[in-house]
Amino acid sequence: MHGKRVPPMIKSELIQKIAEANPHLFQRDVERIVGTVFEEIIEAMAQGHRVELRGFGAFSVKKRDARQGRNPRTGDSVTVEEKYVPFFKTGKLLRDRLNGIDNRKD
Repeated sequence: MHGKRVPPMIKSELIQKIAEANPHLFQRDVERIVGTVFEEIIEAMAQGHRVELRGFGAFSVKKRDARQGRNPRTGDSVTVEEKYVPFFKTGKLLRDRLNGIDNRKD
């Protein structure tokens, strides 16, 4: 994983992997489940809530205050409006796995 670029996993590939690992589920049901999970995370964040998935991480919303910025092309000063941005903090299990520590229970 380290040092070598790997293509990103897209939603359809995630659905395919879940469907393959759960042959008792229809692919359309897996698509609906994955879509629902994503939609619930988005909706909770849109309402300002934090979404915590133990071991994986926590999604939250951070406020970026209005500020003066610069147009990189012209150097002119521009006003950047306040905005809210998504933030993700990794959980311990994910961090450990990324660093070669496997804490899975067999």
